[in-house]
Amino acid sequence: MAGFVNFENDEEVKQYLDQLGMEYSYSCYKANDPEGCQMLADYMEAVKRNFEATAQVLKHNCDEHTHPGSCYKLGIYHVTGKGGVSKCLKSAYSCFMRACNTGGKRSADACHSVGLLAHDGRALEGGASDPDMARRYYERACAGGFAPSCFNLSAMYIANNAKGLKSDMTVALKYAMRACELGHVWGCANASRMYKLGDGTEKDDKKAEELKNRARELHGLQKEKQLTFGE
Repeated sequence: MAGFVNFENDEEVKQYLDQLGMEYSYSCYKANDPEGCQMLADYMEAVKRNFEATAQVLKHNCDEHTHPGSCYKLGIYHVTGKGGVSKCLKSAYSCFMRACNTGGKRSADACHSVGLLAHDGRALEGGASDPDMARRYYERACAGGFAPSCFNLSAMYIANNAKGLKSDMTVALKYAMRACELGHVWGCANASRMYKLGDGTEKDDKKAEELKNRARELHGLQKEKQLTFGE
């Protein structure tokens, strides 16, 4: 249908978008399709800018289908209180946990969020930080290719202040390198410094320089993206 729409014509665009909304709504509530519900939520958020309606669809899709994308996004809404939902870290934690344990798209993001909330502690019973739990969920997110979790693990193994987790520079370097491979600037920078100093590995100035250059390259790409979106 998109190929026959004149996107220079505001009325045709409006009709096209309205039709999309009806199709997504039918797919979600009549065909009972979880992916249709997710598309409806994305549509209500991005096109209609109706965050209350978005939250309702997300809750429906999370409660009825445990759709990881919807549970994860609903968790984000609970963090900020967006869309009229309660601003509650415990509710956010529950949504993130469901998305993480379900697997699929956004599950790695959700596992990282569980790790962050476990590290913070306010969403947990008793309100105390649980670094060991944070580590476990960071590991799951890192295994799923989520670079910030790999970087956080590296930092935890450097810090030597996590409950039940001793400093291990070799493991810290492994996770810093993984974060770097996934495009994390500070993962590359930290790995470069570790090779330069011989922390967790033999000193290797050549490797340190390569990683430093990679960090600079990634930093430059980030600045280009910021300039592009800011123009």
